[in-house]
Amino acid sequence: MIEELKAKGFKDIFIWSDSKGTYYDWHKHPYDEIRVMLKGEMIINTKENQYHLKAGDVLNVPAGEVHEAYVLEDCEYICGSKY
Repeated sequence: MIEELKAKGFKDIFIWSDSKGTYYDWHKHPYDEIRVMLKGEMIINTKENQYHLKAGDVLNVPAGEVHEAYVLEDCEYICGSKY
């Protein structure tokens, strides 16, 4: 999967993990951000949508889109950025 993301132009690719109950307050990035769920569950809210992510799900958050995240159960995911 990491090689596929690199081929699509993503950089700064890493695997991250969060514990149940982790919360990321509303924020935005100056670059596209992709998240590929490996295990666990989380909710990512944008101003217009809610995404319930589980293992195997992929979400691309476009540059400048304000979002927040709630971790529902311990999770691990791949993150990457496209500048």
